[in-house]
Amino acid sequence: MTSGPIGVFDSGVGGLSVARAIRQRLPHEDLLYLADTACVPYGDRPESWIEARSAAIAELLVHRHAKAIVVACNTATAAAVRSLRARFEVPIVAIEPAVKVAAETTRAGVVAVLATTRTLSSENFRRLQGLFGEGIAVFAQPCPGLADRVEAGDLSGPATRGLLEKYVRPAIACGADTIVLGCTHYSFLTGLIAEIAGPHVTIVDPAPAVARQLERRLTETRVIRSVVPISHLDECEPKGTDRFLATGPIEHARRMITELWLADGACRHEVEVEFVAPVRR
Repeated sequence: MTSGPIGVFDSGVGGLSVARAIRQRLPHEDLLYLADTACVPYGDRPESWIEARSAAIAELLVHRHAKAIVVACNTATAAAVRSLRARFEVPIVAIEPAVKVAAETTRAGVVAVLATTRTLSSENFRRLQGLFGEGIAVFAQPCPGLADRVEAGDLSGPATRGLLEKYVRPAIACGADTIVLGCTHYSFLTGLIAEIAGPHVTIVDPAPAVARQLERRLTETRVIRSVVPISHLDECEPKGTDRFLATGPIEHARRMITELWLADGACRHEVEVEFVAPVRR
């Protein structure tokens, strides 16, 4: 099992922000990323549909020998993570809005959470508020259409800026000094959010915390890939591989995955995307 890849999935390309954090923290692990671009977004779909779809995707990843699965979608976490953990034996790590970190970070006592309507209306989000929201005000801001702008490749255009101003400015007006990115797509809009929110607002992205939790779970279950230095410079080989799957049109998926995965220049190899069609058995 140590040689299997880490399976990561999201409704679309937003979960690449989590996969990039994993790649940075675990450079020698293989990654298998699935973007469910045929069905994006999940935010307005019925919970039962999201649960069934997540199970089908997880089954596909396990069939491809994934030794762990990362649910890189807040909406899928809220709807499906419990049933996934009950059904599959591999470690399952999931993302959720970082209310705890925000509560520890805020100075004003006001925290804004930007997320999909489904995430903010979920029992999981209410649980997070109950556990970590005591003593602070949580401004829950649904952001319809924002993930769609990222899927379309519009990371800074007028339409995207207009939506962000509509969603961010009311939170700032209410005194929020900390903004939680409650959707993985929003990580790719961090610069624009910071520009609109101003320099005194802290933006909390949970992706690095997910990567740390994944490392802990791989270590606990003894499936983390051990690497032996092969030179006096302590350069370790082999480096992990990156494979990408998409359920929708391949050309658009390839263009978006390439743009977002290679954005910071950390990875410069060619991106290949394979079409898949998860089927629930």
